Amino acid sequence: MLPLLIILVLNVINFGYCFLVSLNLSSAPRSGVLYSIMGFSTPGTLNLPKAGPPGTNSTVSYLTYQDITGALSNPGGTSSTTTQIQVCSTSIGVGSAGTSSCVTCSGGSCSAGSSISAPGADPEPANFYLQRVDIQYQFKPLISGFPFGALLPSACTGSSGNMTCTFTRHVSMRAMN
Repeated sequence: MLPLLIILVLNVINFGYCFLVSLNLSSAPRSGVLYSIMGFSTPGTLNLPKAGPPGTNSTVSYLTYQDITGALSNPGGTSSTTTQIQVCSTSIGVGSAGTSSCVTCSGGSCSAGSSISAPGADPEPANFYLQRVDIQYQFKPLISGFPFGALLPSACTGSSGNMTCTFTRHVSMRAMN
């Protein structure tokens, strides 16, 4: 009976950790997209922040990384975690009517284009533009192995002892043109 109880407790710990990661990843893109729309502007000067690089403290990717830094295990990236942040904003440029251009930041650098998922165009392109921030966080569960992944969500895949979970969260907001 004791081995079954231990397996159940360890599965609950793994599930709780995945739930904690999911909750912490939900708020960071919202803060990032709000900052990409509002920025550090005042009514007298409207300066929208740049998307990256993550090392500059006035960029959207820096703010998003900082939101998840206190809650997650080294979101900057290690051998067991990787984080990508995609920022689609009009401060980068506009591809077509209502579609903002994107950059993807990982580690300390950013590259043009959307590698997580491309945003759609705004339904009212003459008046609004979609601003979007995506986070893709890949990590290993606390306890890997066959019987300990029973309660993990479908975002966790792998075989035997090499299990990884990939959570993707995004937030889109409309900004007036």
